[in-house]
Amino acid sequence: MLRALLLSLTLLASLAHAAPTTTLQRAVDLETPMGTLHGTLLLPQSEAPVPVVLLVAGSGPTDRNGNNPEGGHNDSLKRLAQSLARQGIASLRYDKRGIAASRAATPDERDLSVELYVADVIAWSRQLKADPRFSRLILLGHSEGALIASLAAPRSEADALIAVAGSSRPIDQVLREQLHYRLPPDLLAQSNRLLDRLVAGKTTENVPKDLEVLFRPSVQPYLISLFRQNPAEAFAQLSIPALIVQGSHDMQVSVADATMLKAAKPDAELAIIEGMNHVLRIVPLDVKAQLASYDNPQLPLARALIAHIVAFIEATGRTPASSIGNTGR
Repeated sequence: MLRALLLSLTLLASLAHAAPTTTLQRAVDLETPMGTLHGTLLLPQSEAPVPVVLLVAGSGPTDRNGNNPEGGHNDSLKRLAQSLARQGIASLRYDKRGIAASRAATPDERDLSVELYVADVIAWSRQLKADPRFSRLILLGHSEGALIASLAAPRSEADALIAVAGSSRPIDQVLREQLHYRLPPDLLAQSNRLLDRLVAGKTTENVPKDLEVLFRPSVQPYLISLFRQNPAEAFAQLSIPALIVQGSHDMQVSVADATMLKAAKPDAELAIIEGMNHVLRIVPLDVKAQLASYDNPQLPLARALIAHIVAFIEATGRTPASSIGNTGR
C-alpha cells in the first residue's frame, strides 16, 4: 500500500510540473461506405511525432465528448482529451455513426451493430497510423467502448490499449443485474424474457411501454449483436500491452469486472482509482451526488486517472508494459 501511495504521488507530481503545451484543434472526417463520420483531433505542437489516443465512447447515443442526451452532459471524453494534450499526447475522439454529427452515416438504428462499430475503429486507426505526425496509436475505450476497442485491436495495428470502466461479462448479464434492483417483479420478469429472446437472436415487436427505452424494436438488432460478445474473452486475445482502469465508486461497472479482465490477461496493468465513478470524477457513494456528476462538466477529472494513463503510454513507448501500481486518487 505504501509503495502504491508513493508511486501515485510521484505520478501526480510529474503532471503538476509538466511544461505547458500548445495544442491545435482540428475537425477530422472518415469516409465510409455508409457515410461520413466526424471527429475532433487535438494535436500538441511538436517537431517530433507524438503518441495519439483514439477515444472510443460508451453505449447508446454517447457523443465524441462523452455526453449522452439520455444520461447527462459531463464532457468526460472532452476533458480527458484536453488533459492528454497538456501532457503532449494527441487524441482523436469522434461521433459514432448514427450519433450527433455522424447521424447521417446510419440514421436508422436498426442498421447498427457491434461489428459496424468495430469496423469504424479499425478504419479510424488505419487513418491515424498512416499519419506521420503520430509515433504510436493507443486505443482507449470507455465503458462499452472498451469492448469495441478490444474487438478492433487485432486488426487496428494499435500499439497498446486502455480499457476504462469496461465490463468483463456479457452485457446481458450486466443488464439483468442492474434491472434486478430497479424494476418491480412483473416488469423484471418481462425484461428477463425479452433478454432471453435477444440472447437467442430473436426480436420482439410488442414491448411493454415501461421497457421501451431499453428494448424498443429498433434497437433490438444492435442488442443481439452486443449480447453475442464476451468482453473478457476479447480482452484475453489481446497481444499488445493493456491497461485496465476502474473507479472504486463506479455504480455501473464494478471493481470485480476490472479484476476479471486482469485475470483474463494477466500481463495487463490494473489501476483502481479510489473514489472515481463512471464519468471519471471523484464522487461519494451517494446516489444524489453520483447523478449530479453525470450532468456537471465543471467537475474535474480524477487526477490519478490522467497520471496512470500518461505513465502507461510513456512506459509502453520505451518497453513492454511495466507496473504502474494498482491504486491512487
